[in-house]
Amino acid sequence: MKPFGESDFGVLDTPSALPQRAALIERLKVAGITVDECGLTHLAYAPEIAGAMLRRQQAEAVIAARTKLVEGAVSMVEMALNQLSEKKVVELDDERRAAMVSNLMVVLCGEQDAQPVVNAGSLY
Repeated sequence: MKPFGESDFGVLDTPSALPQRAALIERLKVAGITVDECGLTHLAYAPEIAGAMLRRQQAEAVIAARTKLVEGAVSMVEMALNQLSEKKVVELDDERRAAMVSNLMVVLCGEQDAQPVVNAGSLY
């Protein structure tokens, strides 16, 4: 099946429309009119179909935006970890590294502003 808009036939080429097309061409011939091409000038969907199409379009936009957000967050976390290691700012074991990745991903991908946390105890 071809994508929408790439079909080899038009609305008047469907089997149910062929008699209507032939009748239209005959009526126009009588008036001396030749139709080379025709197309739709207005297309309306039933409200429930239009609503479903809009919801689908919105969902696709949200997915695309979130995908872009996560890709950016992952690259930022990777860059932060690499720079911390290269500059020897801090040495992180696997557990602390995982905690840092988790915290950064929550902050970067979250929909709300991050709230600062003051740690009164030891990290180890």
